[in-house]
Amino acid sequence: MDSPPPPPIRREAWEGCSVLLDINDGDRLAFFRLTPGATVKIGNKTCSLQPLVGRPFGSLFRLGADGLVPCAAADATSRDHNTRDGADGQTQDETRDNRSLVDNNTAQNLSSDDIEAMKRDGATGDEIVEALIANSSTFGKKTVFSQEKYKLKKQKKYAPKVLLRRPSARSICETYFKKSPARIGFMRVDTLSLLLSMANIGAYSDVLVVDMVGGLVVGAVAERLGGTGYVCSTYLGSAPCSIDIIRMYNLSSDMVSRIVQVPLSDLCSMHSSGNTPSLLNGGAEGEMVEPAVVPDEDAQASLAQQVDTAVSDEKAQLSTDQPTDMEVSEPSLDEHPVQDENSSLDGKGSDGNLDASKSSKAGKAPSPEKMKYWKEHGFSSLIVCAPGHEVERLVADLLPLLSYSAPFAIYHQYLDPLAKCMHSLQVSKMAIGLQLSEPWLREYQVLPSRTHPHMQMNAFGGYILSGIRIHSTDCMIANNFRELVLNLYGSRYFMPPAVGFAGDILVYCLYACGEQTDV
Repeated sequence: MDSPPPPPIRREAWEGCSVLLDINDGDRLAFFRLTPGATVKIGNKTCSLQPLVGRPFGSLFRLGADGLVPCAAADATSRDHNTRDGADGQTQDETRDNRSLVDNNTAQNLSSDDIEAMKRDGATGDEIVEALIANSSTFGKKTVFSQEKYKLKKQKKYAPKVLLRRPSARSICETYFKKSPARIGFMRVDTLSLLLSMANIGAYSDVLVVDMVGGLVVGAVAERLGGTGYVCSTYLGSAPCSIDIIRMYNLSSDMVSRIVQVPLSDLCSMHSSGNTPSLLNGGAEGEMVEPAVVPDEDAQASLAQQVDTAVSDEKAQLSTDQPTDMEVSEPSLDEHPVQDENSSLDGKGSDGNLDASKSSKAGKAPSPEKMKYWKEHGFSSLIVCAPGHEVERLVADLLPLLSYSAPFAIYHQYLDPLAKCMHSLQVSKMAIGLQLSEPWLREYQVLPSRTHPHMQMNAFGGYILSGIRIHSTDCMIANNFRELVLNLYGSRYFMPPAVGFAGDILVYCLYACGEQTDV
């Protein structure tokens, strides 16, 4: 019997969902939960978020006398029309330039007291902007593009706009990368998309994920699976890593129920019964490297506490005349100063299905049947995002958990750990198609008569090591010889001197297993 189709993606914001508010075209970004008491502070005014409920994602709002007011369709497209008209006007007035303009603060005839008086009289932000334009003695002498730039600057200050965006893998990654890149291991949005593509994430896949970037990758994988397959998030040590970012994805209860967490030690013991060594790190029991993990977990916890505080943006402070916060982490959402205690991400949605943060919590232990299935068949894909950990030893324990011909993708912000891991995989012959790539991305401004690359760009997005796990006959023979020798001599650190050709083969096999011999 075929499984039921996944529920359709809702196009409107609903009570209890998470939303991303884009204020003044990216000057301020903030995540919020749409609860009855949720509010946002813009400038000196605190506005309720209830007008956003029921509105489609992508809607534009302006700051009115009573709070957030939806912009009309004409107002939302006025900027495009003005830009297009400005491009036409530029071709007509090619001789106009700004060389004669002097910035001496005498061109504006409207004082700050007059602007405050207009605000007290109930003037809207657009009316204030029009008054500033009318009282500027140099506005008519500027070029059309300069006039448009002047309008946008004044609009951001006196008539801010709020864009309602859907939290998705792209928008969440872009928001974190812009304001707090260390929280997600400096992973850029194009790097995240390459990880999903190189690991061949698709419907009905069983994906093994090592996510130490707050849950960004786990949420992206679950979003792409769409309620099919499973996402197994494994971790080092006894305490699981935080994956709280997935609560921003607005995943359904079915999607959240397919996100499980299990320690890496349990997966290794299940697969090898505690006997098979790690071929890359020379470990005898395939165990984890605990001493290298403990300080990194402490550093990760301290990093999470630092990110919980709001991050200021000087550019947005000038445009909105207030400190700009970006509530990128879950504790900061719960402790937002203008939200009540009911506005945390543990609220339940109005339909009880699409808001799965309370009804079905992500990260539960998998069922014994599923563990048995993964032991017999292995995982279909592997994604590793573990900044600060030794990738070479970690991959040595993870690759045997995959099925043969399964793709894997490993992310790290530095090149050297991935280069060492790639060399170890080539020597051990555990994978083919190894490729070490560096993503590159540059944004373009696309406007009439002004299409060009952005003057500033981020030149670093990390590195990705990808490949396909294969069956290694030499490793299997070496493991069988190792089992035989250990059973005969009872020690893995001493063996009698090898004599003849058979002894040479035995020494070679033990060397391939990483055992020490005294020959």
